[in-house]
Amino acid sequence: MRPLPMALIAAFIASGTLGACASNKVPNLMNLRSDSNGPDEFAILPVKPLELPKDLAALPQPTPNGTNLVDPNPVADAVVALGGKPRDATKGSAADNGLVAYAARDGVTADVRGVLAAEDLQYRQRNNGRLLERLFKVTTYFKAYRSQALDQNAELGRWRAVGAATPSAAPSK
Repeated sequence: MRPLPMALIAAFIASGTLGACASNKVPNLMNLRSDSNGPDEFAILPVKPLELPKDLAALPQPTPNGTNLVDPNPVADAVVALGGKPRDATKGSAADNGLVAYAARDGVTADVRGVLAAEDLQYRQRNNGRLLERLFKVTTYFKAYRSQALDQNAELGRWRAVGAATPSAAPSK
């Protein structure tokens, strides 16, 4: 067997060195907390322009934690934009109230977000640990929850087998 030429060895070393310097920075979409000190652009909502009402006597009395006439109301704005009648988004419709009452029929946990975050952390630590996430700044989220993932093609087949209308589906991988 003939020894490798020095130029080929140098090329391998150079490509390995350059490859080690490359940065494969993919935005961490699983981390919803910013690690920078800059502003959170998603926390800033534009307000409507100030306007003088025709009847100043009709202005509501200011209340603590009350709403302002120029506060954004995305639900009501979307309803109006789609041709609906404007409504007060702070008061749910009868259908909304019924849905909320049905969902809360077995009781409501006040700190559900904190409870779920703690249970999720415990689950991931038990199944995969967080060592990889801490040391190498990689997410093991998908690996931890792989057994709970929905097989979209099997589910599509199941719904089509019972005659449910499924007009579109994501392509198979």
